[in-house]
Amino acid sequence: MEPIAIAGRSDGEWVLVHRCTGCSQLRMNRIAGDDDELALLALALRPISSPAFPLELLPRFRM
Repeated sequence: MEPIAIAGRSDGEWVLVHRCTGCSQLRMNRIAGDDDELALLALALRPISSPAFPLELLPRFRM
């Protein structure tokens, strides 16, 4: 199982999303109190730091 994302449940609890490296099945597991906070933060920021699309394609917004 490989951690791929962090998600929030409707009750406010945070969970890790894992994907099986063999069959690609997704599973969600609660974040535990002893989980590495820096690793969780890095996982949560992954979509922001490496978007799935080129940022150059976004229109320029002016304020």
